[in-house]
This record gives sequence, C-alpha cells and structure tokens, in this order.
Amino acid sequence: MDNDRRPLEITRRSALLASAGALGATMTGMSPLAAQEAKEKPVLKGNIKQSVSKWCFGKIPLDEFCVKVKEMGMVGVDLLGPGDFPTLKKHGLICTMVTCGNIASGFNRRENHPRLLADLRKAIEATADAGFPNVICFSGNRAGMSDDEGARNCIEGLKQIASFAEEKKVTVCMELLNSKRDHKDYMCDRTPWGVEVCKGVGSERIKLLYDIYHMQIMEGDIIATIRQYKQYIGHIHTGGVPGRNEIDETQELNYPAIMKALVDAKYTGYVAHEFIPKRDPLTSLAAAVRLCDV
Repeated sequence: MDNDRRPLEITRRSALLASAGALGATMTGMSPLAAQEAKEKPVLKGNIKQSVSKWCFGKIPLDEFCVKVKEMGMVGVDLLGPGDFPTLKKHGLICTMVTCGNIASGFNRRENHPRLLADLRKAIEATADAGFPNVICFSGNRAGMSDDEGARNCIEGLKQIASFAEEKKVTVCMELLNSKRDHKDYMCDRTPWGVEVCKGVGSERIKLLYDIYHMQIMEGDIIATIRQYKQYIGHIHTGGVPGRNEIDETQELNYPAIMKALVDAKYTGYVAHEFIPKRDPLTSLAAAVRLCDV
C-alpha cells in the first residue's frame, strides 16, 4: 500500500509482526544482503525527529518505555533529568529536552536570577556532557508585574547564561504555555512576547519551546506563526485541542498539515508528543508517531 494511504493507527502487534517479517526474510527466499537491508530499513521517513514527554505516560517504567519508544522509531524522551540519562543511553535514545526550573517562579523576577542561573548552569553542563541538545526554562507568573518589565528581566537574566550555553552547544528554550486554562497568570503565553525576549538576548542558543496545544488555546494560527517565527523556535510539543488528549481526528488541529509546514520551514529541531492518552497509551502514541511522519 502507498505510504500516504496507510491507516494512521497501528497496533503494537502489527509493528511486531512487521519487524518479525523483516527478520525472517532469509527464510522466504530473500538473499542475505536483501534481508539485512530490509531489517535495517527505517520505519519512519525521518523528516520529523520525534520524541515524547515521559510524564504523560508515567505508569510505564522508564526502562520499558524506552524499549517501546525505540521500536516506534522515536529518537528520544522529553523532560527528564541527569539521573535518567544512563537509561536513555542504554537504549540508544537521547533526552530531547532536559528539565530545569519551575513554571510559576521564573526569569521575569530579578530576585530569582541567582538561583535559576545556578540551576541552569548545572543542567547545561550535564546536558552537554551527555551530548544532548536542549534545556528548558520558564518566564514565571505575572503576579501583578507588567509584561514589559517581565520581558526586560527575562532578557537580563538569560543574557547571563547565553555565552555559557553557546560554549556548551546547548539550547535553552523558554516554554510558551497558555494562561487561559492550565497555567493561570503565566507570562510567556504569547509567541510575539517570547520572540521579543529571544531578540533581546540575541543568542542562537536562547529560543522558544513552541507548545502547539498551549498556543492553539491562546492564539490559534499555528502554521502561520511557525512560518513567521521559525528562527526563534527551538523545540515543539504536541497535544490535542481541546483536552490535551490524542492528536487524531477527535480534536480540532490538523497535525499532518502542521508537520508538513515544519518540514517546509526547514525546521531541524525535535517534535515531542505531550498529550495525555485517553485510550491504550502505547497504541495512541504509535498512532501519533505515524500521523506526524510526513
């Protein structure tokens, strides 16, 4: 069947059967060389480098989860810390976004800077030593502060870590979150505000974590926003709207079209699935991986 017409959802059983078929090809008349090529043939097109946030699948032990993630063709797991790095490496995976900091208490307050910069420096060092790409950070909540003052403070704080991030070749990504439903009062809740912070810092190693779920709630206009601000986007999160559940036809976003827009924009970062499955978790995750494989 043509790849573009394959069913979007696959089961764990069908994935295992496909793998077994490749491994057993030499028993059905295929030459050893052809069998080896079939065995090594990538499952995914690879235009989108996919990973997944572990917290959404918390009941599955990390070691077991890594096995399944690898089988699905993903390259890593999001939002883990240095204690998890050995498990990831054992399975040939990376941490696509290393956790650091606190959503409500972020860089928009100068009194937070000494603590945040010390924590971020440690996280960047550990990330660089592991050969991983990204560390997360947050603006913090407004708590009565103006957005202009918050932006100035974020720029001031992040400028103090930018050169270290550049030296270590690690990108620090401030996450965009919605303040309408999930993170009341969070300041970095609009893409243009986050872009102004990135411009103010002026470093290729300070970017945004563009969370599609959160920004659909706050702004919509996802594809146009990606095209306009692609140079400031260092990482992507997925999630169905409404509800933050599966990213299939049960919600309002057209994820294949969004992924094609990322490819057209020559986006080279990672796309991490961050939805909370309502159905069988691994079946839903496998379906999301196939859906985004454009």
